[in-house]
Amino acid sequence: MAANKNVRPRLLAVLAHPDDESFGAGGTLARYAWMGAQVDLICATGGEEGAAEDRYLVGYSSLAERRAAELQCAAQALGLQHVIRLDYRDSGMAGTPANQHPQALVSQPLATVVGRLVVLIRQLRPHVVITFDPIGGYRHPDHIAIHEATVAAFHAAGDPAYHSEALLPWQPQKLYYQTFPRQLLRTVVRLMPFFGYDPRRFGRNNDVDLAALANVDFPVHARIDTLAVMEARIAAGRCHASQGGEGFARSPWARLIRTVGLASVETFMRAYPEAPPGLREDDLLAGVRW
Repeated sequence: MAANKNVRPRLLAVLAHPDDESFGAGGTLARYAWMGAQVDLICATGGEEGAAEDRYLVGYSSLAERRAAELQCAAQALGLQHVIRLDYRDSGMAGTPANQHPQALVSQPLATVVGRLVVLIRQLRPHVVITFDPIGGYRHPDHIAIHEATVAAFHAAGDPAYHSEALLPWQPQKLYYQTFPRQLLRTVVRLMPFFGYDPRRFGRNNDVDLAALANVDFPVHARIDTLAVMEARIAAGRCHASQGGEGFARSPWARLIRTVGLASVETFMRAYPEAPPGLREDDLLAGVRW
């Protein structure tokens, strides 16, 4: 890594909903912030379609307002520098009426979302960008939509022919997709029935098919050890109380994960530059110049 003493490395995560930054790559974001990097977040939607008990809405005009407050709490816990909300509407899961809302992320022209992201990338000037894998982790329409827009914006931001508000082109050096270790997921799927859980009906709304997801594999090129910032990651998750963050932190599953250390490593696929065969990284900034 080539370094300029006057410049910090910059990482940008482009995600879909409040809580994606904590329940996905939260440990990685916290680790790089702790190490002194500038870590920024773009959150595409307000998370209006998340399920929440009435007690979490006391003092808030809407679930979106509550989730915005939870996002700020989590950002502070993770050490994020900037949190930018695109303020599209949560599209809900595939096949739900929320998909048709005119303000839903999936209702927006791809070029429009890409254009907004290009402006932000040129303003924030990240060296590394992180987003979802091509199926959005668990096939959520918003995750897939922001993945597609982020990939297009990653390349367009460095193209001088792409004009955007008179901002100079900026080409990030690396693009990563956050992934979930499939072998671990397959193990969880096999064990869940013994604990009374149906792996094909997972999540607060029973609309996530873990068994199907376990059969979709993505290469893992980077494994990031986040043990040193585990408490920050747990604190960020607790901020998202309306989405079960508090309950999960106290659950037997969470205690088991922390005890055996399964949650201390987060995995990524390197999308750009193309990964050579057998690539194994332990630092998303490996080879980055700043």
